Amino acid sequence: MTARRRTGASDGFYRHLREWFTVFLPRQRGAAGNTITACRHTWNMLLGFTADRHHVPVQKITFAMVDRATVAAFLEHMRTARAWTASTYNQRLACIRSFFTYAAAAEPVLAVYLADLAVIPRLNGPGPAVVKHMSAGAVAALLAAPDSATRTGLRDQFFMILMYDLAARDGEMLAMTLGDLDVQRLTADLLGKGAKPRRLPITGQTAAHFERYAAVFHPDADPAVPMFYTIRNRQRGPMSDDNAARFIRQHASTARAGCPDLPGRVHPHMLRHSRALHLYQNGMPLPLLTEWLGHADPETTLIYARADTEMKRQALEKAHSHAASPPPAALWHGRQDIIQRLCGLKNWDALLRAPTPRQGLSSQVRCMVTPVTAQASE
Repeated sequence: MTARRRTGASDGFYRHLREWFTVFLPRQRGAAGNTITACRHTWNMLLGFTADRHHVPVQKITFAMVDRATVAAFLEHMRTARAWTASTYNQRLACIRSFFTYAAAAEPVLAVYLADLAVIPRLNGPGPAVVKHMSAGAVAALLAAPDSATRTGLRDQFFMILMYDLAARDGEMLAMTLGDLDVQRLTADLLGKGAKPRRLPITGQTAAHFERYAAVFHPDADPAVPMFYTIRNRQRGPMSDDNAARFIRQHASTARAGCPDLPGRVHPHMLRHSRALHLYQNGMPLPLLTEWLGHADPETTLIYARADTEMKRQALEKAHSHAASPPPAALWHGRQDIIQRLCGLKNWDALLRAPTPRQGLSSQVRCMVTPVTAQASE
């Protein structure tokens, strides 16, 4: 049976792979275009590796050939040949498993191949790096660097102001259209990863900058036009991410002369990191910050809690101040009436003065009260 498959008998491998790419990822899962592209690159590399390993043409590959040994060898080869990090390694492995999960759901007899791949462990790497961000003063210097009296300066300044205000990804910024920003409601609509929309508030100052920008770059007020565009062949198209990275880097170099606090390498995503950290430092809870940033996994937002050394320092100083100061005196210190009330002995004096035939009980109570009274008087 195995030999027959290796000579070219079809087991539906490519049919399932085509449906996974054309139906499941874009329509059912709603994966973003970049995600689908990354999956295509992964499978192109894996199919080439599998064909070489089994000495067959690519079109003859079957499920049986993409087994645990082949996938593990592929991942290890790419890790050493292309210096894949643990994150990249695990993302490629998740992409491969995702296809086999889909195939097993569509055709249960294929579940054996999914179970075979489940044994491959994830690669443990170093912990997440501390997020790189700018201080509030550095952000202010960067935003003030462009010359807003010029056309490009006006555009660059508004781009950075809006990106910081929304803590948006550069891809989300470049996908915005003019109609996505509402100055009446002070809101902006973003399309995040996986084509997930979210609506965020903007400040009144940002709205004022937008009106200046729109008057110059969008006099026709067409809501469908890209918010930030470049003109090629007399057509307005979305600005590229390389262009955004270039002018942010240039303005950071200009601002660094008057603000040495600016990091040596400033990139668009650093504006997002900086805004997120500043929101957290100003009291925004992590669950709300997760929604604001459009994170699918709340664990991702914890990088800002780990990065905020200032809040950790304040908490440490607060703990030290509490440890250095003497504990407050007990509420009942020197208050015999409170001690008696806490022990249920408030009316025992009257009870002890009253005649009772059970003198043994009275003696026992006096023995209970005396140590408490003595302790209170001390």
